Amino acid sequence: MKSVFWIMMVLGVALIIHEAGADEECSTVTALVSACASFVNYGTPDPIPGEPCCVAMTSLSNIASSTGIETRQSVCRCMMDLITTYNPNATAIATLPGFCGVSLGFTIDPTTDCEYVS
Repeated sequence: MKSVFWIMMVLGVALIIHEAGADEECSTVTALVSACASFVNYGTPDPIPGEPCCVAMTSLSNIASSTGIETRQSVCRCMMDLITTYNPNATAIATLPGFCGVSLGFTIDPTTDCEYVS
């Protein structure tokens, strides 16, 4: 039952991004990554982030891969902002998609230039 709740919540958030501007997109990205807060902050549950986080990463991957280059670049910029803001946790943030078996279509790294994401 928990799985269904998380899937519905994440899908609802994903639908919002299609009609949102850049600020709302970053709010959506932040909300999705926040499902991974325990892993980002404490490295738990170990060794993978857990189902709610991976559902959120899958949703973020779907958003980044299905809505065009501009949205993927925006998602990239939002992720880079999170890495800058939470610099001590940058490695944990960068590993989230890989741990969950998804790709965002770009590398999460402080040196990534989102303008070249296609």
